Amino acid sequence: MKFILTGLSHHTAPVEVRERLAFEEKSLPDALSRLTKRPGMVEGMILSTCNRVEVAVTAEGDADARESVENFLAEARSVEPAWVSPYLYHYNDQDAIRHMFRVASSLDSMVVGEPQILGQLKSAYSLAKEQGTLTGFLDQVVTRAFNVAKRIRTETEIGSSAVSVSYAAVELARDIFGNLKGKRVLLVGAGEMAEAAARHLSRAGVAEIYVTNRTRSRADLLAEEFGGQAIDYEGFSNMLPEIDIIIASSGAPHYILTTGSMREVMSRRRNRPMFLIDIAVPRNIEPAVNKMEGVFLYDIDDLGRVVKDNLQTRKNVAEQAEEIINEEVQRMLVRLKTREVAPTIVELQEHLEHVRSAEIERLRSKLGALSLQQEEAIEAITRGIVNKIAHAPITELRRKANDPEGIALMGTIRKLFRLGEN
Repeated sequence: MKFILTGLSHHTAPVEVRERLAFEEKSLPDALSRLTKRPGMVEGMILSTCNRVEVAVTAEGDADARESVENFLAEARSVEPAWVSPYLYHYNDQDAIRHMFRVASSLDSMVVGEPQILGQLKSAYSLAKEQGTLTGFLDQVVTRAFNVAKRIRTETEIGSSAVSVSYAAVELARDIFGNLKGKRVLLVGAGEMAEAAARHLSRAGVAEIYVTNRTRSRADLLAEEFGGQAIDYEGFSNMLPEIDIIIASSGAPHYILTTGSMREVMSRRRNRPMFLIDIAVPRNIEPAVNKMEGVFLYDIDDLGRVVKDNLQTRKNVAEQAEEIINEEVQRMLVRLKTREVAPTIVELQEHLEHVRSAEIERLRSKLGALSLQQEEAIEAITRGIVNKIAHAPITELRRKANDPEGIALMGTIRKLFRLGEN
């Protein structure tokens, strides 16, 4: 059994690539089904966020899982394998477990310590469970990743020392405008990121917060929570000339703000500066808008600059968290290998006992009538031979249960003794 994790993230791919590979939520059930129906695939889970797309699978030993997952991603997102391949990373077995733990604990996030990724991973896990594509080894790894993330948040200050992507967006707005008091803000989209942005903006003392969302009831709730005002999604563009800051995180599959619409807005604003943060994937705002005079447009990758400024203060906390990850990876390997080795030892002992008993029965007619003492002597001699044959492989299996070579050794022993064959 192989554990393979293939994906891309903000570390390896720009936003225009990530948005091409991102899965819409409604397409994930079908994608999971097609993934696990590929030859050799046993389990599968897809994590798709604005900053990463990752496919985790378990596959049969002889399956070329890496190539299969690459082809799956290309087919599912209608791109050429050669186009996407340079942006992908691949982790196997122990390295895949480590990566899963780091992602769950937000150590691999653009903003180390942000809490959103754990919720996104839990959603991906729940969907895979519902679809029946997560049933064994991978289930154990992901479940353990949740526990590791909880331990890191309990034992370190990673949560308190980090900022969210939304907070980074607000900090960037503060860099542009200086004091945010008196500014009018429009949140396009009422999801987790928009809610977090509203919280930070409210603390920064902005004058007004307007919220628009395709689902009006969600916009009403968010606006009420922060003393803001909800506006109709269909007519929000009429408000734009009065808005100073826009934070767009809508799930719209197309641009909701274009150069044409923004040209009219800026004319009505008489070119007073306007700050746009696009934290949606796919992007909500046409990139060419940034070329307009008086418009400052930043996408999710631009937030990396704000994040970088905080890296040093989080370094010690991250190092402490990495030590916990190392410890938990080794603990997981011990648990998994022990579970794998024990059944092999039992199966080997049962196989050798079957051979011993079958040989005695095959030769019994040639031995003639045997006394009780002779029967006992044959039993003792044959059992002794079997135990001596089994001693070395069983001892070595137990000794290397916690060693990376243990899996290879177990496979060799199973082949030598033809265990598992009918």
